[in-house]
Amino acid sequence: MFIQTETTPNPATLKFLPGETVLGSGTADFPTPDAGAKSPLARRIFAIEGVTGVFLGRDFVTVTKAEDMPWDHLKPSVLGAIMEHFQSGAPAIEGDAPESAGHAAHDGPDAEIVSQIKELLDTRVRPAVAQDGGDITFHGFDRGVVYLHMQGACAGCPSSTLTLKMGIENLLRHYIPEVIEVRPVA
Repeated sequence: MFIQTETTPNPATLKFLPGETVLGSGTADFPTPDAGAKSPLARRIFAIEGVTGVFLGRDFVTVTKAEDMPWDHLKPSVLGAIMEHFQSGAPAIEGDAPESAGHAAHDGPDAEIVSQIKELLDTRVRPAVAQDGGDITFHGFDRGVVYLHMQGACAGCPSSTLTLKMGIENLLRHYIPEVIEVRPVA
């Protein structure tokens, strides 16, 4: 098994491509070891000292490290953990698919606007951020402000504010005049 690695805009995060399907659909964000308890893959990776986050996509695994840990020391251990997982035949996640794999539900007077926002996120934004090892999902819309949840490499990335303000906000404002601002949520 050959696992490729790619850097991301977030220096604390690397993207690992095992050449196999990681999740059949959606994404799964594990910002803590406790959050990753239902994932045999995340548990293996979190067992490595210095790992602070694991994010699973369709065909990739994004790993975030502690600031004081160099990738030169962590990368071989993460590669080994991913390889061991795929050789074990265990699923990436035990039980049901992750609940947080998509956008938050929204109905009410702004339902049509929210539908347009989600469509733009799905067709223009999410594929691009998946290339960088992350995901961005809709969290809410209130009086012209769109709230988005950043996951994987996008969470804590130094350029995430620029991506939100200059990229996503401009895109949404261009197509949907009711959008005034875009803000991240934790």
